Amino acid sequence: MRLGNIKMVESGKARASKRGRKGRSGEIMEGEIWKDFPEDLFEAVIARVSIATFFRFRSVCRKWNSLLTSQTFSQLCGQVKHAKPWFYAITKRKGVFMGTGSMYDPSSNKWYHPTMPALPSKVIKSPVASAGGLICFVDFSYRSFYVCNPLTRSFKELPARPGPVWLRAVVGMTQMQNGGYKILCVGIHGDYQVYDSANNSWISPGSMPPSIKLPLALTVFTCREVATEGRLYFMWSDPHGILSYEVNTGMWRQYVVPAPPHMCWSGHTVAESGGRIMLVGLRKEDAASCVCIWELEMTTLQWKEVDRMPNEWCLEFRGKKCVTMHCLGNEALLMLSLRSSYMNRLFTYDLSTREWLKLPGSVLPNTCTGRRKTLWVAYGIAFHPCLTAIP
Repeated sequence: MRLGNIKMVESGKARASKRGRKGRSGEIMEGEIWKDFPEDLFEAVIARVSIATFFRFRSVCRKWNSLLTSQTFSQLCGQVKHAKPWFYAITKRKGVFMGTGSMYDPSSNKWYHPTMPALPSKVIKSPVASAGGLICFVDFSYRSFYVCNPLTRSFKELPARPGPVWLRAVVGMTQMQNGGYKILCVGIHGDYQVYDSANNSWISPGSMPPSIKLPLALTVFTCREVATEGRLYFMWSDPHGILSYEVNTGMWRQYVVPAPPHMCWSGHTVAESGGRIMLVGLRKEDAASCVCIWELEMTTLQWKEVDRMPNEWCLEFRGKKCVTMHCLGNEALLMLSLRSSYMNRLFTYDLSTREWLKLPGSVLPNTCTGRRKTLWVAYGIAFHPCLTAIP
């Protein structure tokens, strides 16, 4: 099933049968009885079904299809928290980026291939941040921003970010108590701007305090942030460390933290678990490559290794040249894409349970030939699925 490709049934094409239908137990479900099923109870039940099941339900009739516009259903969905985030991945095949992304649901262990909204095709877009079920996309100039709910394919083009083009920047996103969101965009020279969805505009508070060493060393499109307790954290280097930004007060702080030994500075990212600041990166010693997890000890400002990928999985990359890692998502559950010249492996790591899992590859069915196209995950981001999130 392709969540994004579902065509909503037009009124009259899917009429409810007047005859009773058999339930799983074989008993007849009388229409005269079930038509009086309480509306509020019905919405409460539907709000708790899986995302895939909900999209199947939407094709039943016009009433069920209109649930997304129901205020009470929206409130009920807001009360339901999905235990695990989903992942939105930019995929490619034979070195060519695909026109649509792929979504992975860890609860069902399935990939979906939605048709994304009609963003300008000439603009290369990358998912850089997420909050409240929404994903923020940006072009390579950090001027054009788009916010999208990948489940419903609804999107919004934000006003162009004012000021000069930035070739390197970091983007953070956080959900506000009023239901809106803010987006932080930081340039390497300390200038930063904040978008507030409440007034649909950008503000330019100024530059960072002079105590923070500039320019910031940021990795293009891979410098992830984490949000916890009203703060945004992201990695920087020269010297190695972490920057934090308090969303409500606009206060910046820096933490100089020496890098872990033997860590490769390609694809590393800061992560968060239960308020703890974590780091995931690729450790290289001699001919061996292994994914390691570190935790930041706030009292000593040192990284302490707490886990690493099982050795038998690391051995798959032993002797392979140019092993790279990209981390999709950095809160609670990580998806790791490890690649070499002819190998692409996907793993998840649960920061709370320390559980490692191998994932199936993203395979796109070809409706013309019947063959299945294996896609490589290039990069992406985690998001918490929310049916009623509005950009």
